[in-house]
This record gives sequence, C-alpha cells and structure tokens, in this order.
Amino acid sequence: MKILVIGSGGREHALIWKIAQSPKVKHIYAAPGNAGIASLAECVPVPVDEIKKLASFALSKSIDLTLVGPELPLTLGIADEFKRYGLKICGPDRTAARIEGSKLFAKDLMKKYRVPTADYAAFESPSEAAAYIRGKGIPAVIKADGLAAGKGVMPVHSLEEAEKAIDTILTRKEFGAAGSRIVIEDFLRGEEASFIAFTDGKTILSMPSTQDHKAIYDGDKGPNTGGMGAYSPAPVITEKLACRIMDEVMTPVVKGMAAEGSPFKGILYAGMMIDGDAIRVLEFNARSGDPETQPIMMRMKSDIIPVLEAIADGALDGAAVTWDERPAVCIVMASEGYPGSYRKGMAIEGLTEAQSLPDVQVFHAGTSLDGNRVVVNGGRVLGVTALGGTIEKAIERAYDAASRIRWDGAYYRKDIGRKALNRGGAR
Repeated sequence: MKILVIGSGGREHALIWKIAQSPKVKHIYAAPGNAGIASLAECVPVPVDEIKKLASFALSKSIDLTLVGPELPLTLGIADEFKRYGLKICGPDRTAARIEGSKLFAKDLMKKYRVPTADYAAFESPSEAAAYIRGKGIPAVIKADGLAAGKGVMPVHSLEEAEKAIDTILTRKEFGAAGSRIVIEDFLRGEEASFIAFTDGKTILSMPSTQDHKAIYDGDKGPNTGGMGAYSPAPVITEKLACRIMDEVMTPVVKGMAAEGSPFKGILYAGMMIDGDAIRVLEFNARSGDPETQPIMMRMKSDIIPVLEAIADGALDGAAVTWDERPAVCIVMASEGYPGSYRKGMAIEGLTEAQSLPDVQVFHAGTSLDGNRVVVNGGRVLGVTALGGTIEKAIERAYDAASRIRWDGAYYRKDIGRKALNRGGAR
C-alpha cells in the first residue's frame, strides 16, 4: 500500500512511525512532514490547507489511503475533496468536523443528546456578552467559536479579565473570523484528561486514556500551549469512569452525529474534566491529540493500517486493537520563548544518543533539515517518549533521554507525570 499522511507535527511523526511498522505498507508520503518524518517517509512540500493540491498529488501517486493529522484541512473539507475523486481517506467530512470547527455546534449537539458539559451561552455582541457575564458571575471560560490554534480559550477570574477577553475576541478580532462569535461557559473544576477513540460513525474503539499538560511552566502555571507533555494511561480515568465516558459521552455523540446526517468517521477526541465521579466534556476535537498521540502510539501493539482502512470503509465492527500494558510518557521539548515569540535555526545535538536508549522514541514536531543538520523550526520542537514497566520508570526514561538533547534555548517542563505519581501510578 501507498499511504499519505497530512501534517508536520509530533502527532504525525508518531502516526507515521506506527504506520511504517505495518507489513501492508510499501511507501509513505508526508505533506509537508518534518526532519524526523523524513527518515520514514517521502516528504512533499504541500501545505496542509492546499486541499486541491493534496488531492491532485494523491491521484498522481495512486495513494491507497490518506490519514489527516491536523484539524484545519478537516474543517476545510479535505475528506469531501478526496472522496469526490474516489480517494480513500481516514478523517471526518466538513460537516462532521464542525464538532471542532465550531464550539457552539459542539455545545448544542451535547445539549440535544444530553452529554454532560458546562452550561453556556453564545454571543456576537460585545455589550450583550459583557452584560451576561456580569449577571452570571465569575469565574467563567470565554472561547472563540472557531479554530484559533489552541489560543482561543480564556479562563477569566475577574470582570476585568472577562471584559478584556471579550474585547480581544469580538472587538479587536485577534483571532479573525474564528472570533466572530464567542461561547461563554461555566468554569469547571477538577482534573483534565483526554479520551480518544477510533470510529467509523457506528462502531467505537477506544484508545487508552491520556493526560496532557497544557501550561508552559511546572505546576500548570503560565499561558496555555499546544501541550507540553502527556502520559498514558491517566489514573484519574478509572476503569469505571472509562465505561461511563463511553456510555455517556462517546456513544451518544457518535449516534447523535449520525442522526444529524453528519456521521463522524475518523479519530474523535473528548477533552474531559474529571471531579470525583463527575465527568464533563470540555471540548471535542475532530482528530487525535498532540502530544497525546505519541504515548498512545508507543502503546499500540496491533497493526494500525487495518483499523484505518476499516474506518474509511465503515467496517470497524470487524477490527480489533491490542495495547501494551506498560505506561508511556512524552516530554515536549520547546524553544525558549514559546508560546510567544521564539528563535529558529539552532542546531539540535544529542538526537542519536537519546534515540538509542531502550524503549525510547524521539518524535519530531518543529524541526527541519539544514544540510545534514537537524535544526529548530517551531515552538514545540520534539516529543521525547518512553515506555516503562511503571509510570515512574517511564518518566525516568523520558527525562533521561531529554537530558541528552541540546540546543541553544531548549526548554521543557520537569513535572510531566507528577499527577499520575500522586495518584499511585497508572493502573
């Protein structure tokens, strides 16, 4: 088989790393890829939002199956474009991708199908939004309705912060069209975790639970990022809670999407807030998480290709997945200054040494090649991921590997996985 993977981040590197293990695969293309992906796939310099060019490329190479990593091409309708030409693709069509592309769509869907989530209201008028939050009270969470590269979610703890967030999104339009409408939600307390599943619009195969670390600094301090590390499984999601999430969240949403005439076929991500026995959905994504995909792929024992084919063919009821019982941990190494401005072009050293350690994989995100050198080309640069017999051992291995990688301005959190250790480790 010839496979095309859309994207250039750590998520895509991890997926390609897993795809490359399949005996069914003869050649992998990545658009646009990165320096790490280039060792496994042929990188093609086509941006992820150039969906017509991507479809034309897939046709020219007789691609057997395409997997879409990031959300942007999905919301732009890449699955619709590929299907128009008879190309097999794993990813939801444009109407189904609204579950991530519009927060209001997702909230209304959850309300209709009784999926537990925070109370909410939507506004296009800054004055009406400000009046609502003065009456409702704080804390609250203010979100740009559309895609805002992970920066459109603003928890507010004072009226001043709320008014500033409303002004930033609705008046100053800092997120462009994504901020033409906002959703104001009740503030939820608890511990965040991620629940991700394969689905063909009917059958759902859940992946192991994971927990991301969004804030830039230790102790979950500082501004949010795309994710500074993750581990799997997440002890906060017990076996009992995982069954409830399937019954109360994933199943009603998948059935609801089908009933609405927009069956979801691909990888569905639910960001959850767990508070004791209470579960609430924070958000849905129309694709897998980053960095959550990295530890999940490390734990996946079975061949991923039959699963992806089954999703595209609507035959997931005949598929099965097996998982390594060992926990996995991913440490994201970032460039100094991220998530604000940061430098690029610095040479990265120690990759071979780190990669040679047992049960360690270094997944590239913001990297590129400068001759024979691997250099920094993004904010989140690498996802250093390790398996271990216990969560403690996996953390130790991941940090040992990360400590061997160097570039001018390298930064990473030192507390990834601490919440799991505080809960007695992954069970």
